[in-house]
Amino acid sequence: MRTAASLAALSIAVLLAAVIVGYRFKKPTSERIWTVDEISSYTGSDEGKAILLGILGSVFDVTKGRSHYGPGGGYHHFAGRDASRAFVSGNFTGDGLTDSLHGLSSVEIKSVVDWRNFYLRTYVFVGKLVGRYYDKSGKPTKYLKGVEAKAARGAQLLEKQKQEESKLPNCNSRWNDKDGGEVWCDVGYPRMIQRPFEIALTGRMSKRCVCLRKEELHMPGLEVYEGCDPLSNSCRV
Repeated sequence: MRTAASLAALSIAVLLAAVIVGYRFKKPTSERIWTVDEISSYTGSDEGKAILLGILGSVFDVTKGRSHYGPGGGYHHFAGRDASRAFVSGNFTGDGLTDSLHGLSSVEIKSVVDWRNFYLRTYVFVGKLVGRYYDKSGKPTKYLKGVEAKAARGAQLLEKQKQEESKLPNCNSRWNDKDGGEVWCDVGYPRMIQRPFEIALTGRMSKRCVCLRKEELHMPGLEVYEGCDPLSNSCRV
């Protein structure tokens, strides 16, 4: 049977262990204003510190995802900085690890905003980063307001495109190394048509394959696939 002294010693040992573990994985406990230099040391290299990342100037504690964001993790390049652009560009080196979204389309900017929302739902928000998106008082800059307005515009255009494209069914499609590609319609005839909102969304023009009934083939802007019979319900592409 344990004596009172041994139980007291055990309690002290447990308390000390808790303190040590708590110190080792100490995390920011309150929201604050951060500088670029400050968060640059929160990369997981020092196990006594949390792992932080910034996106659109919002700073998150991602320590619980240490296996991903810590040294050797697949997302370690995001730790200790705001690399907002890389969330959509896929460029995780050099100039690609920047918070600038200059030149990105409204769809791409919406995607970055969606990533920020993911971190708000999943990790601990610990403050704001002084710089492009927030000033020294933590107030949003004109740049951040512009980014959020462009993202909202992108969301509106995507919804309009979805509604517009729902009026004409997409073709079926398949592709393999041996035979190449094929599009076909269970009902109707395949035609290429421009996506009306694509330039505003991405800055590029693109087309999609739609299935049209015979009485709809007079619509303007339709293209028959090269080498395909206009009244065939399948085409090689």
